[in-house]
Amino acid sequence: MASNNLLTPVYFFSHGSTMMLGEESSSAQYWKQCGDEALAHNIKGVIIMGAHWAALNDVVQVATNPKPDKSPVAYVHPSKYANYKLNPDMRTGNRCIDMLRAAGFEAEGNPGFNWIHDTYLILIRMFPNGCPPTTIISMNARYDPHYHVALGAALRPLRKEGYLLIGSGGAVHNLYRNVWGPMLAYRDNFAQQTPPEDWALEFRQSFQDAVESNSGPRLRRAVTRLMKHPQYRDAHATDDHFMSAMFVAGAVGDDEDEGTYGQLKAETWELTNMCNSQYAFGSWATAAA
Repeated sequence: MASNNLLTPVYFFSHGSTMMLGEESSSAQYWKQCGDEALAHNIKGVIIMGAHWAALNDVVQVATNPKPDKSPVAYVHPSKYANYKLNPDMRTGNRCIDMLRAAGFEAEGNPGFNWIHDTYLILIRMFPNGCPPTTIISMNARYDPHYHVALGAALRPLRKEGYLLIGSGGAVHNLYRNVWGPMLAYRDNFAQQTPPEDWALEFRQSFQDAVESNSGPRLRRAVTRLMKHPQYRDAHATDDHFMSAMFVAGAVGDDEDEGTYGQLKAETWELTNMCNSQYAFGSWATAAA
């Protein structure tokens, strides 16, 4: 078995609703912890795939806007995000394009892309005192799980150079099945007037079982198989918030990653049926061992 002791950890974060930017939670505390640890280990930058940007046809895009704006978010006071300075990593973005093209992808830069809350919500929570150099990778709108695993695999070598790879999506994320009343009436996204429904609990547990019981190439197979789970379509009415899990599986599913299992580090239920699970694959302790 090859050693993985030079590889940075990889994270799958469920970013939840926009209110996760403004309200305190165990997930927010964990994101901050991850950011503090990353800064303490002098990361070169962040490479992140979100859930709200997908390129059409066979293309994958990389954000190359040197001065991006932020898409506004609902139910969060602008003071929580408006003045946060973004830090696009142009050099690494262009390098990612080259790496993806070398791996056979039709990759291109998008010089007009403005950042969306699925990524800058996570960055603000992780790095409240300043955004590290960051590269955003799009999804592809065909939502092929194997395509997105291959994207993560193509960029995996950057873990050996001190880059932090993150997928920002959702473990259980079906807006059509959420209970919106308390949030709309009282701005209470954490109200839990009834337990989560069975389909949400079942898929949440299946996701945890898949990532905690498999490593290396088996992790990639286990995560892609979840899209055939009987409750997958209940848990994900659309595929967009699940593709970043594929990206993560690609980034931490090589033969060299055997023995690196996902660990559930925090979890926040929102809107009754939305499960915001936060997973770490590997740690700084093992990276430095």
